[in-house]
Amino acid sequence: MRWKRWLGIIGVCLVVALLVAYGFREQPVAVEVAAVTSAPLRVTIEEEGKTRVTDRFLVSAPVAGFARRIDLEVDDPVKRGQLIVLLEPQAQRSPVLDARSRAEAEARVRQAEAALAESVSRVPSARADVTYWEAQFSRVEKLQHSGDLAREVYDKALADKQRAEAALVSAERAVAVARAELDAARVAVTQPATVALRPTGDLAPVNAPVAGRVLRVLHKSEGPVNAGDPLVELANARSLEIEVEVLSADAVRIAPGAEVVLERWGGEAPLEGTVRTVEPTAFTKVSALGVEEQRVRVIAAITSPEEEWLRLGDGYRVEASFVVWKATDVLQVPESAIFRYQGGWAVFVKDGDRARRREVKVGQRNGLAAQILDGLKAGEQVIRHPDDTIEENTLLEAREVSAA
Repeated sequence: MRWKRWLGIIGVCLVVALLVAYGFREQPVAVEVAAVTSAPLRVTIEEEGKTRVTDRFLVSAPVAGFARRIDLEVDDPVKRGQLIVLLEPQAQRSPVLDARSRAEAEARVRQAEAALAESVSRVPSARADVTYWEAQFSRVEKLQHSGDLAREVYDKALADKQRAEAALVSAERAVAVARAELDAARVAVTQPATVALRPTGDLAPVNAPVAGRVLRVLHKSEGPVNAGDPLVELANARSLEIEVEVLSADAVRIAPGAEVVLERWGGEAPLEGTVRTVEPTAFTKVSALGVEEQRVRVIAAITSPEEEWLRLGDGYRVEASFVVWKATDVLQVPESAIFRYQGGWAVFVKDGDRARRREVKVGQRNGLAAQILDGLKAGEQVIRHPDDTIEENTLLEAREVSAA
């Protein structure tokens, strides 16, 4: 019977030894892995912005008086010269224009005439610049097509031509604005002489300086108004641009002509646009967390067909993504896979069922993916979100997920 007892003791010892060996064996670490892929990559700066009309005109009362009710409603079309409102004399029957007011009005007319002359004088210069740069671009384009000129010179000539064309458009619009301001100034001078005296006194008509649509009616009901009080705001409601306030550190990375993607504006598909202007001055703005930030306004034009954003109006919210870098064939990994190592970057590569640390050279990053310049090749698998439990030669239990 002794041998049976010893046999039982030996069996128990074997079981204990097996349990101890099982408890101390190397346990695999569960990780998520993603494949190194070659795909398009773009780096963007994302900020919230709003739409605004390109040119708006605020029609104000040229003189103090009693404004009759304005019949216009928001979004009503208005023709140039159309009557907006009539101004009656104040209850004390003071004249619409006394001698001093007339002299001031005539001075404003002369000022507006001088401003119009100055604006008109700038148009020939801008038109000459367009002619010159179009000729320059034509020569550069021929050389570029023949392969005798670098692409950078062609791009610069194209940008110079576009800037000259934009300057011409701006000069012509400045003439239109100056002419509209002159028309508005002349109203105050010519009105008393052109409207006959009636029992209610002289009536001063306020006409639309430009054609467009009504954005806001600021003084709907009849009542007294002072000279300069806003009455109606007019604009071309379909001439929209995007105003975005970005951090000054990001603004230096955005150049005029850069691509813009407008998302979450209410439509089904994103809209496309280009940067028109990066304003040269910044301003201080306090964030929601109470931190003072230096912000810069970036103005972008919508390049998508107008029928795609017909429901978009003035002051609507959009989210703008400024593309500062992009490429179509980029070797990349999820940004969560890279980490700092000895002053550089590294990843853990899945080699069979083991983890291998490998130093890599990282290029562009967009918060989701990182460009790999050296150290990896397409098809390899890297560990996402490596923590302190992952070391060189760690046993892995991997689960592959999409790199996106």
